[in-house]
Amino acid sequence: MKAKRIAIVTSGGDAPGMNAAIRAVVRTAIFNGLEVVGIERGYQGLIEGQIVNLSLRSVSGIINRGGTILKTVRCEEIKTAKGMTKAVKVLENNKVDYLAVIGGNGSFNGAWQIYQASGKKVKVIGIPASIDNDVAGTDETVGFDTATNTAVEAIDKIRDTATSHERVFVVEVMGRDRGFLALQVGLASGAEFILVPEVKYDLIKMCSSISNGHKHGKTSYIIVMAEGAGNSQAICDQIHDCARLEVRFSNLGYIQRGGSPTARSRILAEKFGEKSVELILKGEKTKIVGIKDNKISASSLDYAWKGTKELDKKMYKLAEILAI
Repeated sequence: MKAKRIAIVTSGGDAPGMNAAIRAVVRTAIFNGLEVVGIERGYQGLIEGQIVNLSLRSVSGIINRGGTILKTVRCEEIKTAKGMTKAVKVLENNKVDYLAVIGGNGSFNGAWQIYQASGKKVKVIGIPASIDNDVAGTDETVGFDTATNTAVEAIDKIRDTATSHERVFVVEVMGRDRGFLALQVGLASGAEFILVPEVKYDLIKMCSSISNGHKHGKTSYIIVMAEGAGNSQAICDQIHDCARLEVRFSNLGYIQRGGSPTARSRILAEKFGEKSVELILKGEKTKIVGIKDNKISASSLDYAWKGTKELDKKMYKLAEILAI
């Protein structure tokens, strides 16, 4: 049986470009004769039956907006059998053939469980959107480029102060488990050191390098660290004690998630949205769209949340070389 009705949900952390993806799915689906509804407030809204109709006009003027017009709420209930049963029932009662999930690893895990709990009746397609860029099966996620640019712009400003006051700045970016954002931001901002969870670092050696550089006329340092790379305050204290320099800490926080998406994030979201509808029209059941070697592709949904995406060690080495 051909698909007739798609439901779109944005789940997990918001990412700039989610609205562009919603718009692309809605308009491509309607162009191809499909009905589209939106689920408000993520999986929590799904469980509670918060379903709205989506039309061509309902997605007008949203391509430039950050966040998600459908909103997103962290949902623990979807992880329970009772919550999953409720979610499947809502989808079945609303005659949903396909669930298009815009989110990251956790969202895709939930999508896979919904597919299984529905007896494989509700098919699912994933659109990777996360500033962490840690989804296996795609080289880049929607929102990653925007978050990178936001962080780089902030660090460029911090660099001015660091140079003026001859200080060391430790700048923390998001990334509890993976360091994709920290690496990209660190390389683009010319950081002297990049700390990520995937690479073991020697703090004593780093302090020694900072001290030697200062003795030879280097007056400022930027250290970009992923939030999961260690205790930021302890790192600041140790650098101060070892290098005898002023050290300041800056956590960029949630500004990394907000703001108008870059052209790259928007276009990627549009291509992902179009591809997701293409997969639906072909009857694909459990796929995520992605980009591999600069080509829009598709891979297995379960691989997306089970698989591990490797940090680019060559890029990390390049950052080290350029920071000497």
